[in-house]
Amino acid sequence: MSRIAECFAALDGKKALIPFITAGDPQPGLTVSLMHGLVDGGADIIELGVPFSDPMADGPVIQRASERALVHKVGMKDVLAMVREFRKTNASTPVVLMGYLNPVFVMGYTEFAAQAREAGVDGVLTVDCPPEEAAELSTALEAAGLDPVFLIAPTTPEARVKEIARQARGYVYYVSLKGVTGAGHLDIDDVARKIAALRAHIQVPIGVGFGIRDGATAKAISVTADAVVVGSRLVQEIEAATTETARERLTRLVAELKAAIV
Repeated sequence: MSRIAECFAALDGKKALIPFITAGDPQPGLTVSLMHGLVDGGADIIELGVPFSDPMADGPVIQRASERALVHKVGMKDVLAMVREFRKTNASTPVVLMGYLNPVFVMGYTEFAAQAREAGVDGVLTVDCPPEEAAELSTALEAAGLDPVFLIAPTTPEARVKEIARQARGYVYYVSLKGVTGAGHLDIDDVARKIAALRAHIQVPIGVGFGIRDGATAKAISVTADAVVVGSRLVQEIEAATTETARERLTRLVAELKAAIV
């Protein structure tokens, strides 16, 4: 059983909170501390963004986070080093790398999977790698004991949902709206209907993200989802903080979100 599966099993029906931050934002030396701050606030799983120059699925908030990290030339090897450092004092919280295919492809799927496993990564979500093209990467990840995590959108047809269900491990990430990260037009009732339909095919837990900004929306989503994913709101907190206050502010916000979900 993977660390992600163990996490959901230990929750025993309670809902997981999965916060996202971008590695290297606002500076590389702060990321590991921020990861521990997320755990202090109640994070069950951490999604760690790999900075990328063309983050097509991300809104301006997370785009700026990538830009701040790239100023410091943070790349995949740096991100893996951060996870390795995090693992020195936290052996239990799952870490999922979230990003785009190019840095993984450049490293090579097998080499990337081996290095990610050695660093302590548990799952990988590549935003721009559709299930039809993911077999080689998924095979390399699974051979290394890593969970391939997939996105499902409101517009994903049933045939593709079935293919995702076949390949997905750990959990799937349901994008709650048509748009980029940080968009604000969340329709709770529509999300509930879509999740109910997905459960006919998806056997792993379903996490929901995009547009979740506060305790009220987190609570509403958690009624039907297995996990609540929050990214842009946390990155905004980092953006507004100083390096001295960022960890405390993240911990406080994550604790508020964790207390709200059912």
